[in-house]
Amino acid sequence: MRPVSAKLRIATFLAPNMFPVYEFIVAAIGRELGRGAELVVGDSFDQFTRGEFDAGFICGLPYVQLARLAPAPVELLAAPVIRGDRYAGRPIYFSDVVVHRDSPVRTFADLRGRSWAYNDPDSHSGYNVSRHHLVKMGETRGFFGRVVEAGFHQKAMRMVAAGEVDAAAIDSQVLAIELRDVPAPAAKLRVIAALGPSTIQPVVAARHLSRDVKDALRNVLLRIGDDPEGRAELARGFVERFVPVTDRDYDDIRMMLVAAERAEFLTLA
Repeated sequence: MRPVSAKLRIATFLAPNMFPVYEFIVAAIGRELGRGAELVVGDSFDQFTRGEFDAGFICGLPYVQLARLAPAPVELLAAPVIRGDRYAGRPIYFSDVVVHRDSPVRTFADLRGRSWAYNDPDSHSGYNVSRHHLVKMGETRGFFGRVVEAGFHQKAMRMVAAGEVDAAAIDSQVLAIELRDVPAPAAKLRVIAALGPSTIQPVVAARHLSRDVKDALRNVLLRIGDDPEGRAELARGFVERFVPVTDRDYDDIRMMLVAAERAEFLTLA
């Protein structure tokens, strides 16, 4: 176990285009707690179990999976609310199914036999929610002709834009950032479906932290948009503010995972 007074290690397992926003948040945490904090890119969620991270920005699917462990190695702190009428002031997001703008595909059903890219099997927006959509369709065996792991959402988008695959499911926040910051490839995409909404990715604290430190982390997150600088930095990721969340808020993602398990449909390929 790392010493209590050590610099906090906060990991991100989310899209690279949100890294600058997370850097700002982690710096604010370090200043507030007076012990420093660093942002690192996580390799494995087992790193929480081994006590290597103090907190993290993670997807809802691995949170649900970690919460199954006894004892759970992480605890919820807060989650972002995304700017825009679509999100209705709630900590939710969507998985936007994109195809090339010139594709003949008009609906999700039109993707039968076509190629599909996903970012990561631990992703809710890129994997779990689309898998659940197929469960609801009764399509649990061989719906897609080819399935490719891209590694992250931005690469999946570029593969669709380049015509390398027919479609992918993209985190709506990530898609909005790409449309703003990298408009050329993003302009080649067309959204044919929106899956969700789902409870958005949480910020979690490691179980080994004291209650005082967890409370301090949560307070930083809940107040970080109170000043003009904080609001401006959060806006880079279309984040309006952070709000408290509970384990029950992630029952929607938990239900989708359980439905896939009951259908014995764990892999899209």
